[in-house]
Amino acid sequence: MSAPDVAAPAPNPTLRAEAEALLAASISGIAGGAVGLVIGLTGAATALWGEWSFAAWTALAAATAAGVSSALGYWRSRTTDGQEWRREITSIRYVISTASVVIAHVALTAIATLALFALLSRAFIGLELNTFWTTVLMAVITGMAGWLSYLSSSRMTTQRLTSLLVAFIAIGTLSAMITTSDPEWWHLHFSQLGTFGDLSSFLFNGTLIAGGLLVTTFTLYVAHDLGVLGESARGTRIVSVALAIMGVMLALVGVFPVDVNMWMHNLSASGMALMYLLLLVGGRWILTRLPRAYFLASWAFLGALLVSIVLFAIGYFGLTAFEIIVFALIFGWLAVFIRFLGVSDPEQD
Repeated sequence: MSAPDVAAPAPNPTLRAEAEALLAASISGIAGGAVGLVIGLTGAATALWGEWSFAAWTALAAATAAGVSSALGYWRSRTTDGQEWRREITSIRYVISTASVVIAHVALTAIATLALFALLSRAFIGLELNTFWTTVLMAVITGMAGWLSYLSSSRMTTQRLTSLLVAFIAIGTLSAMITTSDPEWWHLHFSQLGTFGDLSSFLFNGTLIAGGLLVTTFTLYVAHDLGVLGESARGTRIVSVALAIMGVMLALVGVFPVDVNMWMHNLSASGMALMYLLLLVGGRWILTRLPRAYFLASWAFLGALLVSIVLFAIGYFGLTAFEIIVFALIFGWLAVFIRFLGVSDPEQD
């Protein structure tokens, strides 16, 4: 079968999507402005920064706008060219995929909003907002959150989902590092971030759980793209199952922090690493439609992993550095895999 018969083009910007995104922005902005007006009139939160300050209320409102807009955008995009295959996904898997996309947009929006106000609070020290500014700022930020989230979710592809996954994991983890109550957490291990029972632990464990859900969603897109590429049913199934297991294991690492159940925590982390090794080492025999350059890159990632193991074994760096390196290698390889998957020719020999 020729490429045009099977290939599903990536969703392109459409008039409908742009119009709906503007509608989402307008509704979000109006609702946010109303909240900002109430906050200003009551004087409930006029300080830029602090506990339940204007920053906290704006982050909550923007996250809500992002959640609603991304859910609607992701659901509506099933009718766009190249995305019809998503209508055949089982209900439970579609609910999980939608939830993971929404959670990622909500979290990224909340973190970005808080980061913005953290900077503003240092630029305008001691500033107290009046009703005009609480209304305008809330309207603009929630409107932008609704607009960008709708556009992002309505044009979801494997490549976009990969970018969303990597950004979500990176920003969530860095946020946990910055907000941790123990500045010496890194003396022990990476998982120590999830053991304090505070905001940083919530961010760390929540990021792992939501990231795991995103990886399981990711398998739907990968399986579809491999089918379009002409990959064998066996290879597609092995890759999809391995990635799904990686997603479940990543989520379980967050569900079972090391201080709650060390055995399950370590088992989950080991399971994720084993699936990663399977795809790295066995990729040449599992996948037949990807170019030689991809497999050379995979061997390079494997070599980097082995070097890291040796350096850790001889004490060149500690457990925390080793875990961060392995984490970076896993998601770095994932990004490379998707880039090659997106540009490979289904007609290649």
